[in-house]
Amino acid sequence: MSHKVAVLGTGKIGEALLSGMIRGGWSPSDLLVTARRPERAAQLRERYGVESVSNADAAKTADTLILTVKPQDMGALLDELAPHVPAERLVISGAAGIPTSFFEERLAPETPVVRVMTNTPALVDEAMSVISAGTHATDAHLAHAEEIFGGVGKTLRVPESQQDAATALSGSGPAYFYFLVEAMTDAGILLGLPRDKAHDLIVQAAIGAAVMLRDSGEHPVKLRENVTSPAGTTINAIRELENHGVRAALIAALEAARDRSRALASGNG
Repeated sequence: MSHKVAVLGTGKIGEALLSGMIRGGWSPSDLLVTARRPERAAQLRERYGVESVSNADAAKTADTLILTVKPQDMGALLDELAPHVPAERLVISGAAGIPTSFFEERLAPETPVVRVMTNTPALVDEAMSVISAGTHATDAHLAHAEEIFGGVGKTLRVPESQQDAATALSGSGPAYFYFLVEAMTDAGILLGLPRDKAHDLIVQAAIGAAVMLRDSGEHPVKLRENVTSPAGTTINAIRELENHGVRAALIAALEAARDRSRALASGNG
């Protein structure tokens, strides 16, 4: 028996999920999409061979609904969906900062809701998707969410109380690395390198460091110490980073991102 999944509001992340599911073996005939603009719906139909439908038809037809609209649009979408979503329908939210209770209060009693915070590396199948269960979601519902989001990277289950921290660390995380690469590129130019060469050097260093962190099993302190020889270039750079409070600034930045996620969750957006 086929299991139909609908992606509602299929933007970049929604399309990445759709593409990942198809690569993972899902049949396009079991996938539905909705899009605000008709030309976007036509593009998705042509590109993936899936059916585009209205939000209401998706709610009536699909067994699982994945809501990927912007957080500020979620209330209006739920108002549209609520009359058509039966209590057994699994609803997966990909909206930052919105708790599962927001959905449970607007949908039929005992509707299972799963909250997922993924990030933009889903576009290259290297996402980190953090998954939490709502009040009525079972282990089977979580496993189904893992099956879907596992097609575009790794998944991790956490209690919903940890979602704001995960949003700060992982959901926003790629932006911090891009910011660091931007700053290091500027430094490379200051030191006399052409921009393109500075960029290539830093990006490959970042890729190599990430693979070593993932595959070596070593603590990051140990890996850093392996690069840091006595009275060498690296320790002088590390000293300046510490003198300028970079570690403290990173901690403060992540706290600010967590607090913003909490504010969005409380409706103080």
